[in-house]
Amino acid sequence: MTASVPAPRQGRFGTAVAAAAARGQLVVQPRMGMPLVADMQAGLAAVRAARAATVGTITLDSYTRVGDHASARRALADGSDLNGFPIVAHGAEVTRRMLGALDDPGFAIQVRHGSPLPLGIVQALADAGLDATEGGPVSYCLPYSRTPLNEAVDAWARSCELLAEKVPGAHLESFGGCMLGQMCPPSLLVAISVLEGIFFKQHGLTSVSLSYAQQTSFPQDREALAALRRLAGEYLTGVAWHVVLYTYMGVFPQTEAGAMALLRSSAVLAQVTGTERMIVKTAAEAFRIPSVVDNVQALEEAAAAARTADSAQASQADDSGLYEEARALVEAVLELDTDMGRALLGAFARGVLDVPFCLHADNAGNTRAYVDSTGRLQWLAAGAMPVRAVAPAGASRLTADGFLTMLSHVQHRFDGPVLHSRARFPLTSSSKA
Repeated sequence: MTASVPAPRQGRFGTAVAAAAARGQLVVQPRMGMPLVADMQAGLAAVRAARAATVGTITLDSYTRVGDHASARRALADGSDLNGFPIVAHGAEVTRRMLGALDDPGFAIQVRHGSPLPLGIVQALADAGLDATEGGPVSYCLPYSRTPLNEAVDAWARSCELLAEKVPGAHLESFGGCMLGQMCPPSLLVAISVLEGIFFKQHGLTSVSLSYAQQTSFPQDREALAALRRLAGEYLTGVAWHVVLYTYMGVFPQTEAGAMALLRSSAVLAQVTGTERMIVKTAAEAFRIPSVVDNVQALEEAAAAARTADSAQASQADDSGLYEEARALVEAVLELDTDMGRALLGAFARGVLDVPFCLHADNAGNTRAYVDSTGRLQWLAAGAMPVRAVAPAGASRLTADGFLTMLSHVQHRFDGPVLHSRARFPLTSSSKA
């Protein structure tokens, strides 16, 4: 008789997402952070009350992200603007009281921050009784900071171990599927998300999620999410995991109709691919910081679109070799070292991982990507990565105009035929972007 294997431990956040998935509901989540306790509490209460399966977000401010807690305290004291909730400056007891006033111990909340050196933030959220955050040694270093990658890897290893020790069942989401927001082919997004998930597992966490940001092609995104789920099943045994999709993070439509259509398309994508959680964007994205009302509208719109999604779209998955390409990247990194942190450092040092258009000093910078005539993101130059670049005939580099056109591809498509340009993306063998 075979002994049963105990399920990986999950805290409030992981359990809430798993319970919604079991009911067939997509969990929708905003990005929301206010500096003052009363405003943050009201925002969380509004999210909880939305007509959707929701989890809350506490997004931290820029001072806290870079560890300048003294400036955050001064800003609170003199009433200066902050662009998020300064969890360290407020202190654990203040945050605990805020959460307690919500009077709903079952409402799951994630802390989002953007820090490459998150140890102080992790300590603060654990002390406040929170059990979920996100980021990663690569995904919160290369896009956002000049911090050397080796310092970020060390800081994230210690932060994972602290979180695992202080908060059993704590949840950590890899931001690896969102590198730079756009113009990164899906195979690399999938690979980095999986690799960070392996890193989290290696440092003691038992509840993780893997991210993917909606890109330029619905069929390609559907294939990418299938590859991500397949690879997670292969490499994250013994860990409770789910997938989180981000509504498109690049240049956003400038019309309300276009923005809402893009939001609905991401919700449909999430639903038909079995994605458990989705981070929404609002119709205000192109113009201003979204209000609580904007966020609640987006949450409810996404939930409604997911409920009415046509399940027939799930069977239209492409097979362009994206899974094989992502797996080749994962395997190439794992071959470098048994320690995931050292493997990641070696991979970037050798160019085995190389994020296109990323200017961080530890990124080789030898890769480029383009949007092809069907709207799919493809490799134009692959550097030393174990993937194949296929440039259009006679073209090897992007023009500056071509690059800008690609950045606006999604915005033009969703803002409608009046604004949408179907011009070919200019590529050349001599000009470089």
